[in-house]
Amino acid sequence: MNNLTSVPPQPINEPVKSYAPGSPERVSLRKRLSEMRTETLDIPAIIGGKEIRTGNTLSIVAPHEHSRELATAHQCGEEEINVAIKAALQARHDWMFMDWSDRAAIFLKAADLLAGPWRDTINAATMLGQSKNAYQAEVDAACELIDFFRFNVHYMEQIYQQQPLSGPGVWNRVQYRALEGFVFAVTPFNFTSIAGNLPSAPALMGNTVLWKPASTSSLSSYYLYKLLEAAGLPDGVINFIPGRGSEMGKHVFSSPEFTGLHFTGSTPTFQYMWATVAKNLSNYRTYPRLVGETGGKDFIMAHPSADPVAVGTAIVRGAFEYQGQKCSAASRVYVPKSLWSEIQETVGDQLSRISMGPVEDFSNFINAVIDRKAFESITGYIDHAKSDPAVEIIFGGEYSDEVGFYIEPTVMVVSDPSYRAMCEEIFGPVVTIFVYDDDQYEQTLDVLDKTSEYALTGALFARDRKVIQAGTKRLIDNAGNFYINDKPSGAVVGHQPFGGARASGTNDKAGSYLNLIRWVSARTIKETFNPALSFEYPFMESDPSESPISG
Repeated sequence: MNNLTSVPPQPINEPVKSYAPGSPERVSLRKRLSEMRTETLDIPAIIGGKEIRTGNTLSIVAPHEHSRELATAHQCGEEEINVAIKAALQARHDWMFMDWSDRAAIFLKAADLLAGPWRDTINAATMLGQSKNAYQAEVDAACELIDFFRFNVHYMEQIYQQQPLSGPGVWNRVQYRALEGFVFAVTPFNFTSIAGNLPSAPALMGNTVLWKPASTSSLSSYYLYKLLEAAGLPDGVINFIPGRGSEMGKHVFSSPEFTGLHFTGSTPTFQYMWATVAKNLSNYRTYPRLVGETGGKDFIMAHPSADPVAVGTAIVRGAFEYQGQKCSAASRVYVPKSLWSEIQETVGDQLSRISMGPVEDFSNFINAVIDRKAFESITGYIDHAKSDPAVEIIFGGEYSDEVGFYIEPTVMVVSDPSYRAMCEEIFGPVVTIFVYDDDQYEQTLDVLDKTSEYALTGALFARDRKVIQAGTKRLIDNAGNFYINDKPSGAVVGHQPFGGARASGTNDKAGSYLNLIRWVSARTIKETFNPALSFEYPFMESDPSESPISG
């Protein structure tokens, strides 16, 4: 008889390896990079545990060396999507009724495999396929995803432990059921950890999933699926279906069994998906859950009391780590005139020491942007700025796509805080700065609030405590992740649950119980041990001592 009450291990954040010269992890990763950069992988769809090769393939290249083909990915169409929906529905019963501790064990094992023998492969795939340097790959593809797996198990246990009160003769329980149907996970290129978390978080809670990875991260996403397979994930629980988003959505959202969307990507795409779901609402078996983390126009606001060197460093790190291709990247900055000279000097000094090039050279801080479409979009903003006499590019501004999609870290200064680069999401290594008069700080807060439709991340720099207190209150609706005297990026699972509101998403906070609670449908169970045998209540009995109440 199994009378075990499972208690999973207490989660601890995965330590970040340094990859310093001479370190064993550096030697091991460089060896794996060397092996993988010469391979051309054939990536199939994986549906119900079976590999499917459609013959309709997409070439996956290294962004920093676009002549190097890393893989070909088979693209799914209507037939494969329908098969995947069927596989997910067939797997649902056994998976959702599996003991939660057994589901937990699969993802805890995946975390340990990623922390150990799979670490180099997932990191190298992220570096080559998404052009991340060793450190950015380590904190993302290894550490953050390990943290997601481990902490999500912890949050799952917390949710299941939330139970109602029971009175005499009654036992009340809440069952946290899986959603009825299948979940559609659509993942972005920029974070391998997000690509792993979006399908696995609903799956952990008993749901079955169709997973559409971003085409440009197909390499690392495929290896993530194989990692979960090695950890013991049953067939059909997560179905790996590369393909065009428009083709996928058309068939997925028309299925009556669609029950949830877990999405990270652009705001227009999420809004289109939401509108499509709304049009099909009467067709669904149940109201779908829509969870999305979308765009950002993330700010740094510096008060005249701020430390100018700290502000300058936050601009460089916040705007240019991973080429600014983070939803949380600093993109617009407001600095007081009294500090501008020292901030500019700090930024210029640090940028002068930054090198740009391929990920295989570990000395490079900056690598390539993801693909030609991104390259052309980002450089369009730079070209527009060069043609505008009211804009000054003070650092960077050069670019080349001859070998890879390289864009220099670019800093522009504007006289108009409503200039397009202060308002629109660029998603690249470009940051725009507005210098305000010191006595216009309060008015500039108003400008910040009205400038952007987004509310993902933001940072306030000040040494005056009253300013910090007032600014935190004033900017309450402007960022789901708000930083004081730090760059507006780098959220850590278990420390800073991540997500924003307004046009930045549904703010369901990846890396917390708030996200996992979205993937369950609660059922209350009341069990009465000595049920009533007649309809009468005691108040109905007559009392001879009472006089009748009359009008």
